[in-house]
Amino acid sequence: MDDFGAQATAVIPRLRRYARALTGDAMRADDLVQDTLERALVKQHLWRQGSDLRAWMFTIMHNVFVNQVRARPADITVALDAEAYDVPANINPVDRLEVGDMDAAIRCLPDEHREILLLIALEQLSYGETAQALGIPLGTVMSRLHRARERLRTVLGGEAVAGAPVVVKVVK
Repeated sequence: MDDFGAQATAVIPRLRRYARALTGDAMRADDLVQDTLERALVKQHLWRQGSDLRAWMFTIMHNVFVNQVRARPADITVALDAEAYDVPANINPVDRLEVGDMDAAIRCLPDEHREILLLIALEQLSYGETAQALGIPLGTVMSRLHRARERLRTVLGGEAVAGAPVVVKVVK
């Protein structure tokens, strides 16, 4: 396997996790990953050797996901996949409910806020990598992330503290 193939293979688990969090459905997530990998292989010549392949593939996944959302009829709702997140079997019932509440709250976010929250919190991309992956300015990433967090606090019943310090870590 060539260098590109080896690096792309190493990114697949992260792509699957992000796709499952985005779609909430294992089958749609697998299709999204498959479409992403197919497009990455076709567009392999556009990837710059030495750049972050993970961020490049998340960019492809974002674009494929947006295209799929636009193509999907507006009246279709997708039931949440029970296996969307790998929750340990031995988790106590209260924690299991909290995970379910968090998942439901994340589902309430608009797509553009959910994508940023998942890339930064779940996939641990930096703000700069997220901006690059989504093709948006760094300030937009920061403001959408702030709005997503505020929305989660509201939905989950937490008190949003006005004027609370916000820790920003910008890595370019």
